Amino acid sequence: MKLLQQTRTKFVEQEEKLIVEGPTPRPGLIDLRNWDYRIIDTYNPLYTSQSDTCDYCTFGKCDLTCNKRGACGIDLETHSAREGMMTCIMGAACHTAHARHLLNYFINRYGNDHPIDVGPTSLNAPVTEVIMGFQPETMGDFRPVLDYVEEQLTNLISSAHTGQEGSARDFESKTLHAGMLDHLGMEVAEITQISCLGFPKSDENAPLAEIGMGILDQDKPIVICVGHNVVASGYILDHMDWNGLFDKIEIAGLCCTAHELTRYNKNTKIIGSMSKQLKYIRSGIPDVLVVDEQCVRADILREAKELFIPVIATNDKCTHGLPDRSNDSIDEIIDDLVSGKQAGALILDFEKVGELVPRLAMKIGPIRKAKGITAIPTDEDFKKLVSKCTNCLKCTRDCPQSLPIADAMEAATNGDISKFEHLHEKCVGCGICDNCPAGIPVLNVIEKASQRIIKLEKGRVRIGKGQISDDEIIKEAMNLELGITPGVIALVGCSNYPDGTKGIYDVAEEMLERGYIVLTSGCSAMDIGLHKNADGKTLYERYTGKFSRGNLLNAGSCVSNAHIGATTIKIASILAGIQTKGNYEEIADFVLNAVGAVGIAWGAFSQKAFAIATGCNRLGIPVVTGPQGAKYRRALIGKPYKKEEGGIMSTNDDSIVNSEPAPEHLMITAETKDDLLPLIAKLCIRPGDTSTARAVKLTHYIELSEKYLKKMPDDWHIYVRNETDIPIAKKEQLLKLLDEKRRTINIDKDKEKIIGNSLLKFGTPVHLTNIPPLCEEV
Repeated sequence: MKLLQQTRTKFVEQEEKLIVEGPTPRPGLIDLRNWDYRIIDTYNPLYTSQSDTCDYCTFGKCDLTCNKRGACGIDLETHSAREGMMTCIMGAACHTAHARHLLNYFINRYGNDHPIDVGPTSLNAPVTEVIMGFQPETMGDFRPVLDYVEEQLTNLISSAHTGQEGSARDFESKTLHAGMLDHLGMEVAEITQISCLGFPKSDENAPLAEIGMGILDQDKPIVICVGHNVVASGYILDHMDWNGLFDKIEIAGLCCTAHELTRYNKNTKIIGSMSKQLKYIRSGIPDVLVVDEQCVRADILREAKELFIPVIATNDKCTHGLPDRSNDSIDEIIDDLVSGKQAGALILDFEKVGELVPRLAMKIGPIRKAKGITAIPTDEDFKKLVSKCTNCLKCTRDCPQSLPIADAMEAATNGDISKFEHLHEKCVGCGICDNCPAGIPVLNVIEKASQRIIKLEKGRVRIGKGQISDDEIIKEAMNLELGITPGVIALVGCSNYPDGTKGIYDVAEEMLERGYIVLTSGCSAMDIGLHKNADGKTLYERYTGKFSRGNLLNAGSCVSNAHIGATTIKIASILAGIQTKGNYEEIADFVLNAVGAVGIAWGAFSQKAFAIATGCNRLGIPVVTGPQGAKYRRALIGKPYKKEEGGIMSTNDDSIVNSEPAPEHLMITAETKDDLLPLIAKLCIRPGDTSTARAVKLTHYIELSEKYLKKMPDDWHIYVRNETDIPIAKKEQLLKLLDEKRRTINIDKDKEKIIGNSLLKFGTPVHLTNIPPLCEEV
């Protein structure tokens, strides 16, 4: 009876601790619908459907062209919106399932009461607090969070069934809801691993890790961990640490597991992003591949089997048809793998994985090294292969980047491999080009020709720092308000870049030199660290990891993207005093109108990247993708030409004032780096800018447009509210242009002063909003 009473008391205490606050705690599918409608009405969804038919049910396929409706009554716009929602749900489910796996594992190991510890902060979990309405303090507090996310995802999936939702507008609202849930799932995953694995906590001086295809000592057995979930790999690192094996075995990561490995143990290294996965396997260098979940190639087992590389699967979501050997002895498993009897094994016992993998590597490594197993052709075979090219251009047509492979083949027949070396950096490593009519393994040929530069591919990445601290935000507040720091740029996402990894490095360098804060994560964070300046320094070596003007911060892996949205929430809470608990709409409205943050998914590839971007959109953060992002088939485009729809409320007197189109778009693609850079500066402009900040932001917008597009931007004038908004260095020139271009502004030419603006309220106040306050300020 005493034990029962203690249990009841603990349950009551837990319930009291989780009492929710705010106007919209745990929002359902329609609780934020009005906010979504405001977004959708301001930023109209634009669909570029790849198919104009629907085959969701057995009535189909239904032709939806020319406004025709399908057998169920659906039209093409609504079907396209539904497809976008399903893409977003896949991404959100992926991160949430990852979070559930981590949470269950850590609670089983450390208990429900294990404290959340993300470093010095007033908000342990900003995304959770804003959505759920309470502040979690222990691992157990995250259980109802994931229960909520999973319930909402189930409801969203059901709405895609035939005979459910029939409104494109409401499908868009549900897509935004899924994006928000994605950020919640990411935050749970990230905070649990930070709290339980000793990852850096708001550490601006986090150490640097080595990255590159040329960093490993190939004389040692080599273990490569691929995926995103660090738990199984952590056991391998622990076993190696306890047994002093780091001098005997090389261990490194590919994709986001690489980030987590370096956050967990300083002895690990990073091969690179997903674009390196197939390239590195075919090199024959790995002796053991360990896979967990997410961004693992579907053909990894087939590719590894051809090179006698055993694959150890460690997660039930990614098993690749391997036999479950979780209950078998380590010796038996190793014997079967070394003998070639089996190509790999599924092992869900992490302690067993931790011991087995190093032992397997040390046993099979010498055998593989002695045989020199690789898919890379010899010098003689290389010559024969390039001579087989018929210049049919199928490889270029198939290539996602349309690389001029045939030109490189022709040059190589004359002994010039420089064009292949150039292709290596731009190649995303998908292997589609191998479907060659002449039977040329094109990717292997590219990699053979690039051996020299691959050996030199060695860079540095600052390991993931985790959450941005309150102190960092407070100290940077004045710079953000005055525009000394013109904006916060988040370079995130996958490695499907339009012109190689150098492009993402160039964007980061340009914006850093201009004083923007650059946050990065995932594959982008890795690829930025591959390039160096004339002094041989990477950007991570040249800039600190502090959240302050002109610095470069690596948040960590994909799930660390939650910190980027969380930072804007903390800015709203700390600097504007907006209540956070269960107050999503008001926070998002402040971010949209006052926080100059922009997300850049320049290499967007996966469903997860789309979900991350959509979650940013609901929170009021615009996102730009590279040209491949058009394949998501949906954008959110503003209407700057419709002035009558630019009304915004002044919190000074609740009056409606006209507003400039800022940010102009919420989700849009850019074709080239030259298009991207001015767009970033423009999207950092907000209606709530002070005049000082507006002048600084306009300076960067104009200068970047002149530098990269070779012209003044056509629309700079619509962001001028009064003469103090005009950059001082260009004031005379710009006032003259204003007088010529814009009849809506009255200018006193003698005094060089704007005396009236019929489109924007003169002296537009700093505090602007789309909605009335929903909570008292804190």
